[in-house]
Amino acid sequence: MRKIIYIISGSIIVLLALIFTGIHYYQSTRFNSNIRINGINVGGQTAVQALNKLKSSTSKNIIYVGQNKIIDEKDTKLGYTNQNLADIQKLLSRQKTFFPSSKAKNYTLVPDKKELSQSQTIEKRMEEKLTAMNQSRKAPVDAQVYLKQGSILVSKSLNGTQLDIASELKSYQKQEFNSVIHIQPVYIQPVKTDSPMIKKEEDMLKNLSQRTVTYKVQNEVYSLKASDLIKNASITKNMKYSIDTNDIKARISEIASSVSTLNKNFLFKTHSGSVISVKGQTYGWSLDIDKETERIAKAFEDGVNSLSAANIYGVGYSTYGIGYDTTANHGIGDTYAEVSIEDQRIWIYKNGKLAITTPVVTGRHDVHEDTPKGVWYIMYKQTPSILVGSEVGNPHYSIKVSYWAPFTLSGCGFHDASWRTNWASNAYLSQGSGGCVNTPPSAMKTVYSNLTQNEPVIIY
Repeated sequence: MRKIIYIISGSIIVLLALIFTGIHYYQSTRFNSNIRINGINVGGQTAVQALNKLKSSTSKNIIYVGQNKIIDEKDTKLGYTNQNLADIQKLLSRQKTFFPSSKAKNYTLVPDKKELSQSQTIEKRMEEKLTAMNQSRKAPVDAQVYLKQGSILVSKSLNGTQLDIASELKSYQKQEFNSVIHIQPVYIQPVKTDSPMIKKEEDMLKNLSQRTVTYKVQNEVYSLKASDLIKNASITKNMKYSIDTNDIKARISEIASSVSTLNKNFLFKTHSGSVISVKGQTYGWSLDIDKETERIAKAFEDGVNSLSAANIYGVGYSTYGIGYDTTANHGIGDTYAEVSIEDQRIWIYKNGKLAITTPVVTGRHDVHEDTPKGVWYIMYKQTPSILVGSEVGNPHYSIKVSYWAPFTLSGCGFHDASWRTNWASNAYLSQGSGGCVNTPPSAMKTVYSNLTQNEPVIIY
């Protein structure tokens, strides 16, 4: 009896061993039931069978995003060849389990002769399709930090329905060898109010509001505070400031109005000691308000603490503001030419000292060709020179002079007049020049040598 039991037990053991051996062999040579390669079910098949199935299968080239079919191209061969057998055998080895498993798994295997151009074409069309779809979809709205009337505010973000094309294309690339591709919709996410970026933008605006720029114009220094001049601002997508410069511009306009001299009256102390007011003509300067506003706004943005005025302009021969570097003597300085119409005399001062004074003849009064009054400046000097112009009774003249120093664009200036015989103090009333200051030849060389370009000429 005991012997029979041993025989039965041994037989059961042998049978179980055979069963387990068979199962193990089966498992080692076939894919589990729910194994797919590029979406094609190869469950229960050997490596060779799986390869044959892949070789005979076609790709439908269909792409779904969610429930929407967005691509449906003509069927193409998958491109698998016998060269892929080793790769399939590796996949078979990777999925090996001792007992059969129903766990689903999809492996990606690049076909040996896959037409990459076809995949690239489909991917390109997919991108174009998604881009077109987004045009009719609602874009997300980012949370935004902005300065409004001096207070920092944060707007709320709003979700949209536009697809995140970059993410969708990455999903496609992971499945590009599948016959039918299913991609989950991924939406573009807005920047949220609690994001690090929003916190950084808040800090940037707080920092901006605390900045001060010391602005120097001539000898005057102005403290420009962002808290006073920047009431509205925001941060751009490349993390730069966008500033409303209206208040900065208004402040620069105030400064220019108070200190610039262009087209204003100058107080002038004459040779006799009397103080008169003379209208500024070409002499004087002002600030280019738009350009200075731009510089100061950038100084606030960049955290620059001090700035000197740079964009100075004027009129006449030189468009740089003449006299900006001069603050003494009400902006005229101590080197200048003084011309008295009434006295018919000029005084040339050099560094505060009288260099020469001489009688002259100015523009003819009875025909309204008077030498123009005002504060001008010497545009340039030339020796010798030929004067070409017109005057009452002589519409076209050309005269050679030894020295020429013009102070108006219309052609008025200092020059010698060797042809003049009447140098009387009343000659200008009916026998004056065409507007120039005729200077005796005996004095003109000294006058010329003591005149410098850009120095003021005060005519009254």
